[in-house]
Amino acid sequence: MAAKDDLGAAGEERATRYLIDHGYEILDRNWRCPQGEIDIVAAQGQVLAIVEVKTRRSTAFGHPFEAIDARKRRRLWQLAHAWMERHSDQVRGRTVRLDAIGVIGPDPDAGVLEHLKDLS
Repeated sequence: MAAKDDLGAAGEERATRYLIDHGYEILDRNWRCPQGEIDIVAAQGQVLAIVEVKTRRSTAFGHPFEAIDARKRRRLWQLAHAWMERHSDQVRGRTVRLDAIGVIGPDPDAGVLEHLKDLS
């Protein structure tokens, strides 16, 4: 299990660097509450992005974005609302959206990264 956890952590680290390089401010990482966990909360201007990161060694079992079905999106919205309730000072005047970042490759640092904005 540790290898899978390491892959996921490396993918989240790569996603964080990507977001910073693209002008996002990272507000939170691996934020937890009773309903679950948000991988990354990032802001860019007037947009607050709740980012789900999926990392895979390959697409042999499907693209990482395929794991974000309607049920997962509903849960992400619930988590987003919980985060916003606790961080209202960082939300004011911002539009909130769900994003996904997929990282594909045996080495997340060298793998393909895709950023899908606004999963609604």
